[in-house]
Amino acid sequence: MRAILAIDQGTTNSKAVLVSEKGEIVGRGSAPVGISYPKPGWVEQDPRRLYASVCEAVDACLKAGPDVTIEAVAISNQRESVTAWDADTGEALGPVVSWQCRRTAQDCERLIAEGHLDRVQALTGLPLDPMFPGSKFRWLLDRIPAGPVRLGTIDSWLIHCLTGGRRYACDASNAARSQLFDLRDQRWSEELGEIFGVDIALLPEVLDSSADFGRTQGLRGVPDGTPIMAAIGDSHAALFGHGAFKPGDGKVTFGTGSSVMKTLSQFIPPRNGVTTTVAWRIEGKPTFAFEGNILVCAASLPWMTDILGLPDVAALVELAASAEPGGPGFVPAFVGLGAPYWNADARALFSQINFNTTRAQMARSVTDSIAFQVNDVISAMRTQSGGALGTLYVDGGPSQNRFLMQCVSNLIEHPVIQCEAPEASALGAAYLAGLSLGLWSDLEIVAALPRNTRTIEPQPVDRAVFLDTWNDALARSTFRETKAKGE
Repeated sequence: MRAILAIDQGTTNSKAVLVSEKGEIVGRGSAPVGISYPKPGWVEQDPRRLYASVCEAVDACLKAGPDVTIEAVAISNQRESVTAWDADTGEALGPVVSWQCRRTAQDCERLIAEGHLDRVQALTGLPLDPMFPGSKFRWLLDRIPAGPVRLGTIDSWLIHCLTGGRRYACDASNAARSQLFDLRDQRWSEELGEIFGVDIALLPEVLDSSADFGRTQGLRGVPDGTPIMAAIGDSHAALFGHGAFKPGDGKVTFGTGSSVMKTLSQFIPPRNGVTTTVAWRIEGKPTFAFEGNILVCAASLPWMTDILGLPDVAALVELAASAEPGGPGFVPAFVGLGAPYWNADARALFSQINFNTTRAQMARSVTDSIAFQVNDVISAMRTQSGGALGTLYVDGGPSQNRFLMQCVSNLIEHPVIQCEAPEASALGAAYLAGLSLGLWSDLEIVAALPRNTRTIEPQPVDRAVFLDTWNDALARSTFRETKAKGE
C-alpha cells in the first residue's frame, strides 16, 4: 500500500498519521511534547524535545499501521511559535517561544506607541500583539550568542531536523503568521524587519504549501531520501483538510486555543479584531482567509476539572450539561484575550456568583466560554466581509463532543459539521503532499475524498440573556486596563 506520512506537530502533542491513496487514515501515533512556564505569562518549549516527540509519534504510527510504502512526508505545525539555531552546527540556541507566550507584551506596546500599528497591520494582516513572532524573534536575537544564526517558525525547524540540516525553508502560510512577511508581495519585508529589528537575511526561504521541502535523513522507520512534499500551519491545514475551498466556507479548530477561519475570494484588509492571512499557496497563487485566534479554549477544561475534583474532562462536560444555562459568566483570559478583543491585560475571572451558584453552573460557565468566544469572532467576520457564512466545519478533540458543539451551533445560529476523524490538520497536509505527487490532480478531487461527517443544526435559545452575562463578564475582565487608561 502506498501512503503519505503526515506529521502534525501541536502545542501539547506531536501526532503522525498514515494516509492512503484513498485519503483514509490507516495508522496513528502520538507523543507528548512538554511545556514550561518559567514566569507568569511566559510559555516555552524545548526545541530538541519537540523534535524528539515527532520522532516518537512517527515510530508509534509506523508500528501501529500496516506495511506501507511511504511516498512522501507532509508537515503541519503549531504556528506563531519560533526558535533559533546555529547555522553551522544546527544546534538549538534558545527555547521555542510559544504562540501563547506574552513575554514581549511591553515590546509590542512600545511599537504601538511609536506609531507602527497601522503599517504592520496593512502589510501583514496581523495586529501588534505578543502572540505573533516579530517581537519574539527580536527577543531571541538579544539573548543568543553572536554568530551565524537561523530564525524560524516550527515548520522550518522540523524541515531542518528532518533533512539533517540540509534544507532551510518554510511555507507561505507559516511565513504569513510571522509579522515579517508582506502579504501582497508574498515576500519577506525589509521594512518590517527594520520595525522589529530583525535582519530578514536570517529567515528561511518561503515556498508554496505544496512543494519540495527536501529529503529525509535519519528519521527512524522512514527511508532516507523520502521527499517532504508539503508544509503548512496546522490551522490552515485543517481548513484545507475539510475541503473548505469555496469563499465563505470555514472551520473552527478546538484545541489548547482555538482558530476560526473563513476562506476569502480575494485579499481583504483586516479590521474588527480579526486577521487576514494566507490560507495556503499553490503554484505561486495564495488563497486568503480571515482568522480569529482564541488564546485559551479547551485548555480551561482540564483546569476546571482539577478545581472541581472531577476524574476527567468528560466528567466536567457531563456535569456542565446537567446545568441550565444562564448561570455565572466565565472569561478564560489566563494569558490575556486574543481575537476579536486583543487585550493582553485582560484577566481570567468568574462573574455573578452567589450562594445559590452550583458546581454544575460553574462547570457550565467554563464550557459556555468556548461558544461565546467563537460567536464573537464569527460576528466580527460577518460584519467585515458582508458575505454569508458558508459550510462551517469543526475539528480538534472537543469537536467530538455533541454537547459542546450544540452550544456553539445554538449561539452562532448556524449548522456545524463534525468530522469523525479529529486529525484534520494532518489530513490537510497529506492532501497537499498528494497534490505535489500527483496522487490527486486538483482541488475538486481532494474535496470529493471520503469524509465521515455529522451535521448539528442550531436549536433556539435566548441568546440575549446569554450574551448579557458574557458581555458583563468581559467588561469585568478588562476593567483594570480600562480604569488605568481612564486615570
